[in-house]
Amino acid sequence: MSLTVQALVAVAPILLAAVLLVGLRIPAKWAMPAVYATAVVLAWAVWRVDARHIGASTVQGLFITFDILAIIFGAILLLKTLEHSGGVAAIRRSFHGISDDRRVQVVIIAWLFGSFIEGAAGFGTPAAVAAPLMVALGFPVTAAVMIGMMIQSTAVTFGAVGTPILIGVWDGLASPELTARLTAAGVSYDHYVRTIAAYAVCLHGLTGTLMPTLMVMMLTRFFGRRKSWTEGLTILPFAIFGGLAFTVPYTLTGVLLGPEFPTLLGAAVGLAVVTYAARRGFLVPPDTWDFPQPDSWPADWRPGTASVNETATAPSIQPALAWAPYGIVAVLLVLTRLPQLPLGDWARALEISWPWILATDIGASTTPLYLPATMLIIAVAATWLLHRMSGRQIVAAIGDSSRVLLGAGFVLLFTVPMVRVYINSGVNSFALAGADTLPSMPIAMATWVAENVGRIWPLVAPSIGALGAFIAGSNTVSNLMFSLFQHGVAVELAISGAMVVALQAVGAAAGNMIAIHNVVAASATVGLLGQEGSTLRKTILPTLYYLAVVGCLGLLAIYVIGLPDLLANG
Repeated sequence: MSLTVQALVAVAPILLAAVLLVGLRIPAKWAMPAVYATAVVLAWAVWRVDARHIGASTVQGLFITFDILAIIFGAILLLKTLEHSGGVAAIRRSFHGISDDRRVQVVIIAWLFGSFIEGAAGFGTPAAVAAPLMVALGFPVTAAVMIGMMIQSTAVTFGAVGTPILIGVWDGLASPELTARLTAAGVSYDHYVRTIAAYAVCLHGLTGTLMPTLMVMMLTRFFGRRKSWTEGLTILPFAIFGGLAFTVPYTLTGVLLGPEFPTLLGAAVGLAVVTYAARRGFLVPPDTWDFPQPDSWPADWRPGTASVNETATAPSIQPALAWAPYGIVAVLLVLTRLPQLPLGDWARALEISWPWILATDIGASTTPLYLPATMLIIAVAATWLLHRMSGRQIVAAIGDSSRVLLGAGFVLLFTVPMVRVYINSGVNSFALAGADTLPSMPIAMATWVAENVGRIWPLVAPSIGALGAFIAGSNTVSNLMFSLFQHGVAVELAISGAMVVALQAVGAAAGNMIAIHNVVAASATVGLLGQEGSTLRKTILPTLYYLAVVGCLGLLAIYVIGLPDLLANG
């Protein structure tokens, strides 16, 4: 089978997903089972992967799906618990005393608070929290959704305590071929993934510093009286200050501590510093910018019936008490991730594993107590006690969270196993017919792309990551799908595989700004339906900025700075 045929077969499931989800607008709950079935049929009929390996890959994917769903459930449950306790309303009230300037509110609420939520929860949660919060403060719903989508950029690669790296890249990159090359080069897998994380955090740090400025400029351009880009520049010093207050500790944390903490700690530091500065008027312009009068707003600026989820019977909660659950999550995550403390080892002691699945060399495992989901559940229990909630309120929060989880869960039950079938397709029976074993599907695509695109690939790599996030609605799933593909291209071109995978991870983060699933979810939280296309036409602008800058930085790092390939000796 020629390389071109291999590449065409390998790309078919991805193209099918794009056609079904984007072209035909078929819901993911119908599209992804069809994509999984197509990948299985092609793996069996064309790649000649036997049924046992396909089944084992599916089981391996389900283990990963469990980890992702547990985190999603914990994140949503904490949010819903705070809604029912009155905590969300108290958090909203706490922002009123800082500044009435909408530009300042965007920097603090969207960029910093939203990034903190991303670091603790991820998976689209920031928009679900920040968009209703902005609407409650008087933002047009379309503005709230647009800004809510832009939150999901710089913070995302290290969101949910590093899940896109620790699960997406770690599991997406794992393969016998890479393991052999790492062993030959004397490089541990953990070190290699942490190097990828360090490269990614530096790319984000350089590119993301301008994101608060872009948020404000888009706010003034699309929702100001004068519809002016430059009007947003009147707060440039404060916006740059807000950007650096996050990206400096974010970058240092990613380089020094690893992928778990950059977003969480960077946002926490930035939120404290910028809030303190704003209260004292540091770099805040003397004028106060606001939207036109609400009675002049177009109809699609106004909130729908589901815009703000207030609980009428919830007691009044003090702001410090409302913030306490997120503080508990942050502290528990830090304590269990610090190698100097034994808590992480204790949490990892409970391991559920299935080695040699279906008598193959494919294995899977999960450590449920070490997952961020456990810390989120503990925070829920603490909220129940601290906010003196009734059993009925907790049951209602669990019911709300379960309904949200069912939709995401069904899609992921097919998406992640499809990715594992893809990755494990290198174990096939062509050798029994006297031919060489075919490389796995991602490697086949990588080989073809490397031969036809060539050395400008670092400029293209972030767009591949963005495509995966656009289709799957997840940085983690994009990394699962494309990390090995991206690394394969780097190997073929003899350039730094770690940097190319970092470009994939950063591009996938940028792709979240145009992920259809995320747009729909964010719109639903504020009762805005049928405007997804309008939102995408706006958020494509910061997405293009991100992909262009990161791609150029990748070219610079590889061909000008001469970033070494860690596997060059392998």
